[in-house]
Amino acid sequence: MRSISISRPSRSVLLRAFGTLIALALLVYLLSKQGWDQIGDAFSQIPAWRLILAMGLMIVSRLAVSARWYVLLRSTKTRTTFWEVTRVTFAGLFSSNFLPTTIGGDVVRLAGAIQLKYDAAISAASLIADRLIGMAGMAMAVPFGLPAFLQPGALQDLISGASPRYVLGFVSLPAGSWWQRTWQRGTSLFHRLLSALSLWIKQPRTLLAALIFSWVNMVCLFGILAVLFTGMGEHISFWLVGGLYSIVYFVTLLPVSINGYGLQEISMTFVFSHLGGTTVGSGLTAALLFRTMMMISSLPGAAFVPGMITGAKVQPEAKVQPEAKTQPEAKDQPEAKTQPETMVQPEPQNRPEG
Repeated sequence: MRSISISRPSRSVLLRAFGTLIALALLVYLLSKQGWDQIGDAFSQIPAWRLILAMGLMIVSRLAVSARWYVLLRSTKTRTTFWEVTRVTFAGLFSSNFLPTTIGGDVVRLAGAIQLKYDAAISAASLIADRLIGMAGMAMAVPFGLPAFLQPGALQDLISGASPRYVLGFVSLPAGSWWQRTWQRGTSLFHRLLSALSLWIKQPRTLLAALIFSWVNMVCLFGILAVLFTGMGEHISFWLVGGLYSIVYFVTLLPVSINGYGLQEISMTFVFSHLGGTTVGSGLTAALLFRTMMMISSLPGAAFVPGMITGAKVQPEAKVQPEAKTQPEAKDQPEAKTQPETMVQPEPQNRPEG
């Protein structure tokens, strides 16, 4: 059995690992071409207070993601607290640094929800709805980046800026049968998303609240990049930053690398330098700082993952105790059937006969 060809799940993991290596190789090439001196100069221009502000916005962004999922779970009458949801969310954010694709952390969140005895079906549906609402929020920001494509010569600069190495690298990213199955998986995913949202279709207030928290997350992410670019002397509007980043967000959703490593940095540098008007050094510096802050903000999840694992081992033993207690109580109840014996009182009838 072991000699059989690689199964589909393991093959997809290998393809994503291969895509990660290619994307990271392209990133290293971009760094070597740009030069560490120019990147260091761009980084040194950013005041310390801007870095602290950007880090604070990143933490608020992560809390907004937790609040969005919390709102969806509470609307289904799931007994939970914001602390529990935040703990599981940060565990998922931390785990996504090592899991394939940018949605690998959702698997960890689902495992944490099941460990907390949430309904598995509702938890899975809420995670799908959470992801879909986040994508819908990002899609609303895409129009703010479209004017950059409509500027004279923008597309020509974009095409000319794509060197053969970039094109060859992206073309060689994992494709094959995956691209052939994209349409089928997309249609099946669309039907699953509709079924997942069926729980919240009749709750517009819940959907609106979740969308508001998604907007808070987006404003924080856009603000981080705007703060960094302004600190490096780049003049780019907040709304253009949001529109261009939303495009990068959808690019990084492609399951071609682990957590979008390399792919996010290259696409962010490429888009902001050719469409946003920033220098390549500033775009690359902002992309690297953005990735670093995302990883640092997820570090609290490292303290929650061990508790989730140990909690999952202890809970099955606790479930056996209530069942053993209820069985004796059910056996003692038949004693109530002896009460009718006291109702048989023929003695008062015999006394008159005597």
